[in-house]
Parts: sequence; structure tokens; C-alpha cells
Amino acid sequence: MAKWWWKILGWPCFFYVLIGGLVTPLSPGLTGVVPTTAIAGETFAIKIMAYNTQFSEADKTYVWLKNQEGQYLKASNVQVKSNNELQGEFIVPIATSGQSFTIVVYNTLDGSAILPDGIYVSAAANVTPTRVDGAGFTDEPGVDLVKPEGIRFPYRSILNETIRNTFFHVALWMAMFSLYLVGLYHAILYLRTSRKDHDLWSEAYNKAGILFGILGIATGSLWARYTWGSWWTNDIKLNMATIAMFIYFGYVILRSSFTDEEKKARVSAVFSIFAFVALIPLVFVIPRLTDSLHPGNGGNPALGGEDLDHTLRLFFTINHRLVSARLLACPTKIPAVKALRPRA
Repeated sequence: MAKWWWKILGWPCFFYVLIGGLVTPLSPGLTGVVPTTAIAGETFAIKIMAYNTQFSEADKTYVWLKNQEGQYLKASNVQVKSNNELQGEFIVPIATSGQSFTIVVYNTLDGSAILPDGIYVSAAANVTPTRVDGAGFTDEPGVDLVKPEGIRFPYRSILNETIRNTFFHVALWMAMFSLYLVGLYHAILYLRTSRKDHDLWSEAYNKAGILFGILGIATGSLWARYTWGSWWTNDIKLNMATIAMFIYFGYVILRSSFTDEEKKARVSAVFSIFAFVALIPLVFVIPRLTDSLHPGNGGNPALGGEDLDHTLRLFFTINHRLVSARLLACPTKIPAVKALRPRA
């Protein structure tokens, strides 16, 4: 039982992540607004489009414009068109014109949803900004923005439901790096000791890393299809990751080209070190030197408070630990390695 504990624990963790990650609902979000510009001092109506909201079923839905100082301007009239669409009317004081406003929507069923910089309000050409018209802003919205009960994943613009791929795509890549790192460790040990078991371990970890690298690219391509509109783009991070994968493909081809076992093991160990050293600049350094669509590169943050909140961590952290632990243990279970394992 002791030798199988990680498998026994792994299955409930796997189903927890799979079922919970797919069933947990997504928080409501605002997808767009029409128009995106308005003139201060005049009454204007904006149509707000939302996702996963229940405007028609809620008792009352409130809409505000929030300025850059954190003050709120409540809509004078709110008309619900459907569950995912409503309209609000505003009169923005001329003194507060010339800036972008965040749109805030709230009801007791959905909680609050925001659209940062949703609308830009400018002053009329023949009106001076010192004149103030219409209702003013308040420091508080005037309504308690109570969060609905239950666990919900955060809504992120463009990502929508595909944010669940975080549990799979990111965890696969992290597990791949862990496997390559352990493969590097055994390659170095082989060069130091010439023990065959270290060569077999290095091969097993590197091949497992290649498998999960392929799965990581596949899930990333699927994610790109629904967020970027294409299965593949000419993005620096994607291209560098592909080059790194081809280098590790070369590791497999190189091993198959030797018949002498000792020479194969030694050359493979050296190549394993080269492949991992090349992996670092290709995946972590070069993409950060230029703009990139991929989060985590070119000033595009990833896995921060806005991307990975506490609800996502409930599943992401467990899945990452699960994948890494299982894969780091699996290669050492192959018969060839098991037979060569040193005995006490």
C-alpha cells in the first residue's frame, strides 16, 4: 500500500479538479458597451452587453459610472432588455469630462460586474469645463455591493469560459519543466558516475517531458483558437516554445542513432544538458524582450491577482501538484529502471 499511495491519492484529486473545474460557474461580466463615447452635460443612453448575467430575473439592477477618483454616478434610468442586456441613462457633469469611466453593474443575483474604461466622456466644444450640469458624483454607490454566496471563477475579458484551461494547459507546461529538470539532474549524475540507471532515468524523464510538452502545445493551440481566433499565431512565445520542443525531439533521434550503449548514454547526457540550457532563454528570456500576446511576456502579466484569484487556486494548485507528483514518480516505475535501482 505504501508504494501506491500517490496513485490512490491521485485519483480523487484528479476527479476533484476535473469535475470542480468544469462545473463551477463563471462570474458575470460585461462584454461591451454602445456607444463608447459621449458628451458631458447632455443626457445620453448606453447599451450594456453582459455575459452569464440574470438582469431579467433580478428584482432591480443598478448601473453606475465610476470616475478616476473612485466616485460613482448613478444612472437616472435603467431599462432591462434581456438577461444579458440593459440600458442606462446618464448626465455627466461638464467639470468631470475629458476622462474614461468604468461601468459598474450590480444586482443581488449576479453581484457586481465592471467594464474598465468602458466609455469616454468629453466636453462639448463650446462649453467651458468650469460649468457643472446634472447630478453629481458620490463617494459611495449608495447600495451595498454584497457578493453572492457560492464559489465562482472570475470573469476575464475575451477568455470567458476558456479560463478553465488554466488548470490543464499551465499545469502541463509546469510539469514538463519539472520533468526536464530532473532529466537534467540524472544526465549530470551519469556523466559523474557512469551508472547506467541514471541514463535510463534521464531518458525516461525527458521523454515524459516531451509528451507533456506536446499536450501543452495542443491545449494552448485550442485556447488560442477561442481567444485569439486562430489555432496558431506568429507569436514569439509560441515560436520559441516550438523550437525548444524540436530540440528535445532531437534528443530522441540522437539516442536512436547509436548502437554503442556507453557512447549513446554519454552523448545523450551532454545533449540533455544543452537542451535544458537552451530551453531557458528560448521560453523565459527571449519572449520577454518583445511584445507578445501570450500572458507573462512583453508586459502582459500572468498568474497574478487579476488572472489567478483564490477560487482558481482551489483547483489550479492541486492540479499542478498532482500532475508534477505523478509524473515525477512514473518514469522510475519502468521495468528497465526498476531492475537497475540500487538495493540497500
